[in-house]
Amino acid sequence: MTWTVTPEPYDSPVAAALWRAYYTEVSDRWYLLYEGRRTDPDELEREIAAQPGADLAPPRGELLVARYGGEPAGTAGVRLLDGATAELKRAFVQPSMRGRGGAPLLVGAAEDAARALGATRMILDTRSDLVEARVLYGRLGYAETERHNDDPYAEHWFTKRLV
Repeated sequence: MTWTVTPEPYDSPVAAALWRAYYTEVSDRWYLLYEGRRTDPDELEREIAAQPGADLAPPRGELLVARYGGEPAGTAGVRLLDGATAELKRAFVQPSMRGRGGAPLLVGAAEDAARALGATRMILDTRSDLVEARVLYGRLGYAETERHNDDPYAEHWFTKRLV
């Protein structure tokens, strides 16, 4: 089986299903770690509705979907913050598809999309409990930096030159 990565409208059914899977996983991980419970279903619905992903649409963004053997398996988004800086968002591979090379492929495609938007630098944030993500970003050449946003859940910030 092979991977493909293509642009996808942020509001397509495929994108919505992957956003729901992503948000459910990261939210459940946080709540289980800090409160010993899963995400409240009503909260999940509110948060998904509050962040539909319109900032990941052209002309200042791009949402990418990875497919493995033709089946939707992951996603990564890019949004241009200014003329030189893009932000990586929603980088996610379905748990059943992990370990097959999809994450580096998705991040690389997101970097290419950021370059196409004119960015020369990519930034991102993540949390301490998302250990796999932090390892991946380090392996792909991202350097941990100072805080660059006020996201209350972010605990680690990374940057990479895209030249």
